[in-house]
Amino acid sequence: MAAAASFGGAVLAQQNVPEIAFESVPNFLKLPPDLYLGEVAGVAVNSKGHVFVFSRGNTTGPAYGAAAAQLLEFDREGRYVREIGKNLYAWSFAHAIRIDKDDNIWAIDKGSDMIIEFNPQGRVKMVFGRKKEASDENDGPWTHVNPPRPAVNGQFRQPTDVTWDLEGNIFISDGYVNSRVARFSANGDWIAQWGQPGKGPGEFNTPHSIAADANGNIYVADRGNRRIQVFDHEGTFLREMKIDVPAPRDAQPWMGPRPGPET
Repeated sequence: MAAAASFGGAVLAQQNVPEIAFESVPNFLKLPPDLYLGEVAGVAVNSKGHVFVFSRGNTTGPAYGAAAAQLLEFDREGRYVREIGKNLYAWSFAHAIRIDKDDNIWAIDKGSDMIIEFNPQGRVKMVFGRKKEASDENDGPWTHVNPPRPAVNGQFRQPTDVTWDLEGNIFISDGYVNSRVARFSANGDWIAQWGQPGKGPGEFNTPHSIAADANGNIYVADRGNRRIQVFDHEGTFLREMKIDVPAPRDAQPWMGPRPGPET
């Protein structure tokens, strides 16, 4: 009976999923003749309908470990408006772009370990994190290990995303190396952090994205553990949602055969 009830609930949930209407518009973005997009890491829209694209374009440096980050703005019709933060010190490897309720623009750069807030006019307003110094001897990019390294206080290591609660407090998922969530006040003052490497409640294996709901709860996409963890704004664990859906047998491989006995 319990199994039947569970199955029925799953069917009901599938039936209640709303359809999102959309229109596919080819070549929507009108780029200048001498400007090209790289891999697009993030897209966001402000209150005016302007589209912000954080692209791994404008590549500079060596083939391995090159800098690749460019922030472009388009109007609601897809017309090019401007490039924001051209040649910014923080640009290294684009990861995510977010717009807050005041239309400030937040860029998360995984390569430089930095999060930059721009005001709507495109001026740098606040900076979190610090890029590794080019003059440091025997220094190089962070490497990913399994299990992940413990978090290091006072240092972002490949942050991934940002969100805000109802009071404007700032939450940053950090990230590929640190396995934590960092919380700041609306003014950028440090408040707290939570998380460590692992599979249990409040533990992470690459917290890759973060969002807040209308009640101030914080949702963290725990990519390596294939789940979403939900916390209150103090970091208290509330629940988790598992995302352990296997690929369909008829799914087309992206770049090569899927590993496993079928290959």
